[in-house]
Amino acid sequence: MRITRIQSGKKPNLVDEPDLSLLDPLIASQKGKKGSLIPLLQGTQEIYGYIPRAAFEKVSYETGIPLSNMFGVVTFYAQFRLHPVGKMIIKVCHGTACHVQQAREISESLEEALKIKDGETTEDRFFTLESVACLGCCSLAPVMMVGDQTYGKLTGNEAVKIVKNIKLAENN
Repeated sequence: MRITRIQSGKKPNLVDEPDLSLLDPLIASQKGKKGSLIPLLQGTQEIYGYIPRAAFEKVSYETGIPLSNMFGVVTFYAQFRLHPVGKMIIKVCHGTACHVQQAREISESLEEALKIKDGETTEDRFFTLESVACLGCCSLAPVMMVGDQTYGKLTGNEAVKIVKNIKLAENN
């Protein structure tokens, strides 16, 4: 059976093209150093918020580190991102304590309110929703973090209210 690819009709947005010159100081500081791969990737992500494909290519070209090595490290470690994330990352804990205290209700309520699925970012790139294995706040289960603020003993409705208030505060 032959499968044909359906074109989305979406043209690339040139505004989203990264300014690769921002990488120059980072590459210069790490070039030729042993063990520079992870610092290069961390620095790239710090600059852009994620690691764009074009940045992979530039770092590989400038340092001689093969793309396959870079991609292998990025996909192994959870700290690295291959896609843009929102300004505020919402982490919903799904560890054992949170799971038994209905963490799924929190995730489902947030997905419905934000109109995104786990791992996705809102269209305005304000929120990214992530399920995580543990936030280390078991006594507060179920728990979510928004940015660096932790919220515990939540219901789905309370979680949605918190997120809406954060968005309102941002708009004022």
